[in-house]
Amino acid sequence: MTITRHHTGARMSQMVIHGETIYLAGQVATDTAGDIVIQTQQVLDKIDALLAEAGSDKSKILSAQIWLASIGHFKQMNSVWDAWVAEGNAPARACIEARLAAPDYLVEVGVIAAL
Repeated sequence: MTITRHHTGARMSQMVIHGETIYLAGQVATDTAGDIVIQTQQVLDKIDALLAEAGSDKSKILSAQIWLASIGHFKQMNSVWDAWVAEGNAPARACIEARLAAPDYLVEVGVIAAL
């Protein structure tokens, strides 16, 4: 099967497609001045855009990994997530507290989706 890589740099690709499966790198907010609600929405918007570029959408997400800088943001992040996730198509999901790549990042989300 063919492997295609999109938005590839020296370190990583933002999206890799293998067969009928899309793998997204962890996505972070573009504006780190925002609170957890703003950052979560920005991350989900980026995921929507990448999936659309591949010819898919959030209803086809198979699994999601969510990393929070503080588990204290869990409820606020979920308020955005719950409004976004495709009804009846909730993916398998893990959510953990972790030190992220930069102190201003509050949330990072990676997903695997079907085409």
